[in-house]
Amino acid sequence: MGEERRGLLMAGGAFTLWGLFPLYWPLFEPAGAEEILAQRVLWSLVAVAVLLAVSRRSAVFAEIWTTTRLRTLMIAASLLIGVNWFTYIWGVNNGYVVETSLGYYINPLVTVMLGVFVLAERLRRVQWTALAVGLLAVVVLSVGLGRPPYISLVLAISFGSYGLVKKKAAVDPTEGVAFEALVLAPLALGYLVIATARGTAESWSNGPWHVVLLSTMGVVTALPLLLFAGATNRVSLTSVGLVQYVTPTLQFTLGVAVFHEAMTVTRWVGFFLVWLALLMLSADSIVAARRRAGTPRGPWVSRQLSASGGTRSGASAGRRIQSRETDTGTNPSPTEQKVSHDGDRWPGGELPRLQRRRRGPTAVDR
Repeated sequence: MGEERRGLLMAGGAFTLWGLFPLYWPLFEPAGAEEILAQRVLWSLVAVAVLLAVSRRSAVFAEIWTTTRLRTLMIAASLLIGVNWFTYIWGVNNGYVVETSLGYYINPLVTVMLGVFVLAERLRRVQWTALAVGLLAVVVLSVGLGRPPYISLVLAISFGSYGLVKKKAAVDPTEGVAFEALVLAPLALGYLVIATARGTAESWSNGPWHVVLLSTMGVVTALPLLLFAGATNRVSLTSVGLVQYVTPTLQFTLGVAVFHEAMTVTRWVGFFLVWLALLMLSADSIVAARRRAGTPRGPWVSRQLSASGGTRSGASAGRRIQSRETDTGTNPSPTEQKVSHDGDRWPGGELPRLQRRRRGPTAVDR
């Protein structure tokens, strides 16, 4: 099995597991969302601590804690992912599975908006159009619900902001989750101690098998994280970005088919607009990725050659693409800078993956 295919399978596995979470969290009822979140934090800390001990990478905590900027970013990330986890668990266990799926559908739109308003990034026309369609979808859904889709917006904004902070911190996913769980652990432990003392804790009152089920939270949190990390090391980020829609699609399907949540005409229209916006973003992302990689296809090549006089060779087209890459800050390797004389295919018939810059996770730690 090739590395790219293995990477796609890993990405599919990670996003499928996240998509099935609406079936998992109700297993811990009658415990409330606060108690489930507290248990998840503590068991996640145990799981990732074991992973770090086995891989002997625990020294990273000293670097994070002694670097003021890094420590501040990671504490902010911890609070954001805590809000995201709590909102998701509460939404699923209170009959808002479809609304939680909408949150992860509109998350890419929120990420684009953060890029504009926080990072001062410039958007292409298609991206602006997609944002406008997405905002229209939120308005339509608000009219249909009689209120703004608060759960969806909190999920999208918290996770989009979390991704932005993690991108700035550039910490390894496993080490990042371990640090985040460590930050949240005192709050989680304090809540469980108080709830147990008051006799309101439900986690310990449903028999030993329920406690065993609680212990799976760490593995359930860590496994998709590891699969996601493995996928990003094997396939392009564009491919991973497209596969991520498996998660909200599964959540949406479960909400409608399994939990029988109502879907009015207005709600269908709102979701259709969101899907249209995501289709536009995805298509634009694919085109932009091909241009950055210097692998234009079909009519695009003809249009470019025609615009440049129609007589340039594939090598000159490759130099032009390489020049554009340099202008946009992408640094392809020497092998990636070579194109064959047809200006369309790479030597050997396979398209090598671009070297990846270090980055924070996009759809991780859900």
